[in-house]
Amino acid sequence: MSNKQNLENIKKLREITGVGFKDCKLAIDENNGDINKSIEYLRKKGIAKASKKMSRIAADGLVLIYEKNGMISAIEINSETDFVAKNKEFITFCKEISEINFKTRGDIKKIKSSIMKNKKTAEETLIALISKIGEKITLRRSKFFDNKGTNFSYVHNSLEKNIGKVVSVVKLEKNEKIDLKEIGSKLAMHIAASSPIAIDENEIGQDILNKELEIIREEVKNSGKKGEMIEKIANGKLKKFVSDNTLLNQIWIMDTKKKVKEVLKSCSGEEEIKVLDFVRFKVGEGV
Repeated sequence: MSNKQNLENIKKLREITGVGFKDCKLAIDENNGDINKSIEYLRKKGIAKASKKMSRIAADGLVLIYEKNGMISAIEINSETDFVAKNKEFITFCKEISEINFKTRGDIKKIKSSIMKNKKTAEETLIALISKIGEKITLRRSKFFDNKGTNFSYVHNSLEKNIGKVVSVVKLEKNEKIDLKEIGSKLAMHIAASSPIAIDENEIGQDILNKELEIIREEVKNSGKKGEMIEKIANGKLKKFVSDNTLLNQIWIMDTKKKVKEVLKSCSGEEEIKVLDFVRFKVGEGV
């Protein structure tokens, strides 16, 4: 790896973690320039904490939703800068891609081969747009929600209707006995703000839990704790990780004295409000 690339990686690691140059350089050197492994290394050393800040990256762009007949699609389209994200031609392209995303039910491969209004494929149009604007543009991720449930969406920092920097969609089980509109809309807003990774603890992959426990153990060990105390503290921290990152166990953003599952129960009476699925796309997060 060249010195220039090495310095760029150190700079990126500092921006993500907020850790000093010396520790970032050591982490980069120890992990052959791998940013994600370097973040993990710093966490194990107790130098960097697990936080939302770690998910910040340099990518920009837009996230869009498209709604029709009770169904919703969501897509993230990345550009390198916010300047391009505000470009009228880029926005027009994104709008048409969002509609195609709905028609293809969130299949990015099908989107790329779809014919656009200019009689060219989306992939051909994308390449031409990249050449004209001079920035890398990518169709990053998408999701489709059918109408076998009741869907609600929320757009944060909206540029215009259904276009913004953060979008969330939640699917609730249909229930004719409950008016789901108010709680569904608020739940979509909560997801945008609180960024859960699963509905409940049963939906978090074991690989994620194992990796988090490994990191926590090393962090606790490096803080000077020993023996059984390490396991006790690590298991406590893992439980908090699960609580903080599962939708039903999160603290409700509109009443910090209640958890989401308690709010759902209180507004449904004897009926049950069941969350079937959700998604949250934030521009550039996790790239």
